[in-house]
Amino acid sequence: MKIVVLDGYTENPGDLSWDGLKNLGELTVYDRTQLEDIVERIGDAEAIYVNKTPVSEAVMERCPNLRFIGVLATGYNVVDVKAAKERDIVVCNIPSYGTDAVAQYTFALLLELCHHVGEHSESVKDGAWSRCPDWCFWNYPLMELAGKVMGIIGFGRIGRRVAEIALAFGMKVIYYTQGSCETPEGERCRCVSLDELLENADVITLHCPLTPETEGMIHSGTIARMKQGVLLINDSRGPLIVEEDLSAALCSGKIGGAAVDVVSTEPICGDNPLLTAPNTVITPHIAWAPREARQRLMDIAVENLVQFCKGTPQNVINV
Repeated sequence: MKIVVLDGYTENPGDLSWDGLKNLGELTVYDRTQLEDIVERIGDAEAIYVNKTPVSEAVMERCPNLRFIGVLATGYNVVDVKAAKERDIVVCNIPSYGTDAVAQYTFALLLELCHHVGEHSESVKDGAWSRCPDWCFWNYPLMELAGKVMGIIGFGRIGRRVAEIALAFGMKVIYYTQGSCETPEGERCRCVSLDELLENADVITLHCPLTPETEGMIHSGTIARMKQGVLLINDSRGPLIVEEDLSAALCSGKIGGAAVDVVSTEPICGDNPLLTAPNTVITPHIAWAPREARQRLMDIAVENLVQFCKGTPQNVINV
């Protein structure tokens, strides 16, 4: 079997091994692939792996040997799954490798908004503490999380893990989901309507998939229903937020701070309005990327192809 990885660098910049896939066939790994090179690089391969490289119907049409597409991520919008199904091409994703990593990163972002640790550290290194007439100082308001209300939009694996951590911080948790309102955490964590969440949460964090229903769900209208000074976290999908509206709310103080690991276009464009908005933390889509999480991703990616070869495919998204 010929196997091609079209854009493997972000998954494995050199600290992991591709041996699991090498053991399954003739493997070629590319760090990155430009649009004009996709068809040539796939060639007569039967199995390919992609992360952000798009695999369109036109690509499939020109690569008739293709039988398996492995997505090195949870989201699979880069693949035309309908066209793949019509051609009996199995498409598999990695559904649960990053739960702990992303939940942990949610609180890294939140704690940075609460304490501005990085900026205070830099101010100390710049001599501000040495020049200070007092034994301590702070450049920003500091926030304690205990007793605050955490509003979680989306209550899948990551949302539930975030709830557990929030409860450990002594927060009250409310959540909104389009799925079942099961609440295993008990009375301190309850399912509410979106309006109730927006009106009562001190912190709002997004953990829902990007769908036509959720795209742009954080906009001027929903922001208007939020508490004054609310904190907003997004390490899910950038297009969940209308960035112009978020920037305006940050400038007005309606939103007290925002921390995002994802934006509408990635890499971020130089004219993104969040780049100049106050009280904003932006990181380059790294919530998923601890080595431990990427190793789990690799292991599942390999097992997806193993099971496909056995005739028992798993994590199939175009059944």
